[in-house]
Amino acid sequence: MESADGAARTLPSSRRLSRGLPFGRVHGRFGLSPSSRLLPPAPRSQENADPQRTAFLLRKQWTLYSVTPLYRFSNTHLRDYARLLSAFIAAEKQKGLAVEVGVELDIKVAVSSLPDLKGSDQDQAAILVQLSSRSPASPKNSEEKLIWSGWFCSVSGDDLSQNVPEDFTCLPLFLANGAECYTSIVGSWFQKTFDCCFRRLAISPLNLSWMAAMWTGCKVDKAASAMELVFSVPHLPQPLDISYAIHPEDAKALWDTVQKTPGEITQEEVDVFMDCLYSHFHRHFKIRLSATKLVKVSTAIASAHCDGIIKFLQSQYLTGVLMLLTELAISQIQ
Repeated sequence: MESADGAARTLPSSRRLSRGLPFGRVHGRFGLSPSSRLLPPAPRSQENADPQRTAFLLRKQWTLYSVTPLYRFSNTHLRDYARLLSAFIAAEKQKGLAVEVGVELDIKVAVSSLPDLKGSDQDQAAILVQLSSRSPASPKNSEEKLIWSGWFCSVSGDDLSQNVPEDFTCLPLFLANGAECYTSIVGSWFQKTFDCCFRRLAISPLNLSWMAAMWTGCKVDKAASAMELVFSVPHLPQPLDISYAIHPEDAKALWDTVQKTPGEITQEEVDVFMDCLYSHFHRHFKIRLSATKLVKVSTAIASAHCDGIIKFLQSQYLTGVLMLLTELAISQIQ
């Protein structure tokens, strides 16, 4: 990313919460390695929910960040925020930080609310930021092109929101799609304006295992794609990945024999599920996957990479996946 001074920079990685708030780690559901988690809720009809309002979030690669609480953020001022962010981007361009070198772009900023992306009434509505552009050479009536999107959300993040003062808004998960230089500029404006702190959110092999198990147990209407696990082999001169594909019906049948508690999944069940998959692979290929590192999980529900990259594939399970990601984001900022 490029800074306002033209020097290389990343979004700050400080562990402190904005304004030095004395938050301690929340015990219970939000831990680094909880003993149990709730399964993603089954799809349910929502009277006011419109799948089309969130369909654009599907099948795109989103980079994950954790965000500390925003100070004096207000949902009633979204148009003002769009205007101020647009002015900030224009100022950055004047400093020589045009995000596409050699191309003059007229960038338009839109900030809006996504009220459907909530896990409870206590959650704040998700906030969507979109940047679109039209080249000066294009006709005035030509359609603007969406060049970057980012959104803040909190799905079942009650444990954090109930422990912050009223002046703070809890939207601990941020997802970005588009050029990293836009993410840097937008992130810088939010940090300066709302005294918050962004950090890249990686996903550990342990949490990838949880995702593999949790998503395998989800029902989908149409034929599901194979579950794929990708492992990285350490200590080799050249990078080597191992891809392990499992037929969805076989994976579901295995999970059904392992999972015992309705609506809940335990660490022991995750371990047994993964050990069974590892044993099957070793039986056929004589390779011990336990000596490798799990780096990616792909299912019919979503795919996730250890670098903090997520792709949502099923709209009905969108909030269920976001609930786990919200948990991971809260764990990182506490």
